Amino acid sequence: MLIKRLIQLHLGLTAYGVSLALMVRANLGLDPWDVFHEGLSGRIGLSFGMTVNLVGLLVLLAWWPIRQKPGLGTVMNVLLIGTVADLTLWILPEMTDYALRAVVLVSAIGLNAIATASYIGAGLGPGPRDGLMTGLCARTGWPVGRVRLGIELVVLASGFLLGGTVGIGTVLYAVSIGPLVHWLLPRFTLKPKSTPVPAPAE
Repeated sequence: MLIKRLIQLHLGLTAYGVSLALMVRANLGLDPWDVFHEGLSGRIGLSFGMTVNLVGLLVLLAWWPIRQKPGLGTVMNVLLIGTVADLTLWILPEMTDYALRAVVLVSAIGLNAIATASYIGAGLGPGPRDGLMTGLCARTGWPVGRVRLGIELVVLASGFLLGGTVGIGTVLYAVSIGPLVHWLLPRFTLKPKSTPVPAPAE
């Protein structure tokens, strides 16, 4: 079971990195965190993917005061997603055809939802940004929806001011990713097999 969970974790994180690169190439608007990553990338001179990894590491450090504990999946999230995104961006050319960009955007959001359900369903630790959200919920007692909305509004506004791409893709991601992951997560959640209870001796 552990090997299966590890395989699903790494496939999910890899697919997540690919989905970020596809959204960048679609150039129709990014999700809130990636608006921030893209805007910050242009200011600090790092590639998009390395900025994703750097922000993930900084957010992970913020877990300490809210007493969150990372898992293997958390660490691999920081190392893998941005790296895969950069490799994918290196392979994929710029896109100019609007219809193609629209198809790529929708495909990227769908892949992102599958990837999210996959790495969370592996049960080896949340991503740094998800852990920040759940940790703040645990410490403050505020509902998850309010905390998530607050965090994403802050990073979206910051990213926009830094020059990140906001557009129809940002809106489409915001309204679709929650329901998609909600539907997919039970289908990707790996549960340990129950050990059969032996029948009592007669």
